[in-house]
Amino acid sequence: MKKRLSFSETMAVGSMLFGLFFGAGNLIFPALMGQKAGANVWPAIVGFLITGVGIPLLGVASMGMSRSDGLMQMSSRVGRKYGMFFTCALYLTIGPFFAIPRCASTSFSVGIQPMLHHPEDGTWLIWIFSLLFFGAVLWFSLKPGKILTWVGKILTPLFLASIALLIVRALISPIDSISNVVPQPEYATGTTGAFFKGFIEGYGTMDALASLAFGIVVITAIRGLGVTEPAAIAGNTLRSGIFGCLIMALIYMMLAIIGAQSHGQYPVSVDGGAALNLIATHYFKGAGGIVLAVIATLACLKTAVGLVTSCGEMFSQIFPKGPAYRVWAIVFCVVSFLISTMGLSAITAWSLPVLMFLYPLAITLILLALFGKLFHHNRVIYISVTACTLVTALFDLVQSLPYGLPEKPVLRNIVEVGNLLPFSELGLSWVCPAAVGLVIGVVLHLVCRKKPEAA
Repeated sequence: MKKRLSFSETMAVGSMLFGLFFGAGNLIFPALMGQKAGANVWPAIVGFLITGVGIPLLGVASMGMSRSDGLMQMSSRVGRKYGMFFTCALYLTIGPFFAIPRCASTSFSVGIQPMLHHPEDGTWLIWIFSLLFFGAVLWFSLKPGKILTWVGKILTPLFLASIALLIVRALISPIDSISNVVPQPEYATGTTGAFFKGFIEGYGTMDALASLAFGIVVITAIRGLGVTEPAAIAGNTLRSGIFGCLIMALIYMMLAIIGAQSHGQYPVSVDGGAALNLIATHYFKGAGGIVLAVIATLACLKTAVGLVTSCGEMFSQIFPKGPAYRVWAIVFCVVSFLISTMGLSAITAWSLPVLMFLYPLAITLILLALFGKLFHHNRVIYISVTACTLVTALFDLVQSLPYGLPEKPVLRNIVEVGNLLPFSELGLSWVCPAAVGLVIGVVLHLVCRKKPEAA
């Protein structure tokens, strides 16, 4: 029985995982963060890498090590109804509500819109671009068995070659020295402030959430390569995950650095797409827009394919009497197409509060699954930690609502209560309650001495 993938197979699976992860948010957030962080870019990068790379890697590993057959099974350790709620909420967030539409809107705003001589043309051009984009996504997605080939062996290498062109050019001839760039106020409160700001910025990639969805895609690919023993699958999943995440971490660092360098001569951009366009135009002049359009489209196309495939397969599994995979894939592409026409700024604004709510729940679930053997995956501990985390994550959700909504009378009261929690000013008000929930759960576990649930 085969127990270990060959080096080339491990690289192919790792390349596929990187390709699934590295999409819209991964491209735009590091560059803008670098511009804002300036001389404090390194602590910001460390914080960003924890939530943008470290936790996603743990998410992939937790799926393999817990030997779960998917997010539904893993999250149902808290309870069947919670498992259904969390699974649907997570897949809709990284799927048709936010992440998939953002792939198309990012490709357009980064690669196409800056080249328009008449900005008003973007109103109707985004409809045409999104229609073509999701037509391609659907074509790839209707062949889910080919995802390792499409993403791992074709789209990802093309993307890496194109982005290397920009990064190498920028590093050879930096616009300015990072040490000369004054950080923006939110990054100027020393190393600690920049670190935690980068930590929260990593939420925007959605990769910790995506890792819980893509973990089963990786496991399925490894099984398809002949590894079937659970322990061997876990080991190969971790090795492939490390390979894919190392590539991702390297690109994050490079994008943040060239973003910081650009702020030495240019003002901070309105968003990450504008920051990348500014950098590409600086180095490649008129051709910069074309180079960036290729980079953005390849980055977002491969991720959108992975997300539609994962969402379609998951919903066809949890609703076995519902539509078939092909129907789900078509529905998700149509919904994503419609939402993508709202534009990148609107999608980003509304996704943040949802991420502030789901990220704490995802992080605690990943950690409980990883260390579950220490307490025999006792359901009491899962429930206690999740309940305390869920309530406090609601405060972070309300605080992050866009367009001044947290200032409304009813919501302002909720925000004021949330501000009483430790680390609330950092967007981490859930940390201490989650720790309290863990202590309560462990005490109840020891006192009640219930029979441990099977791992």
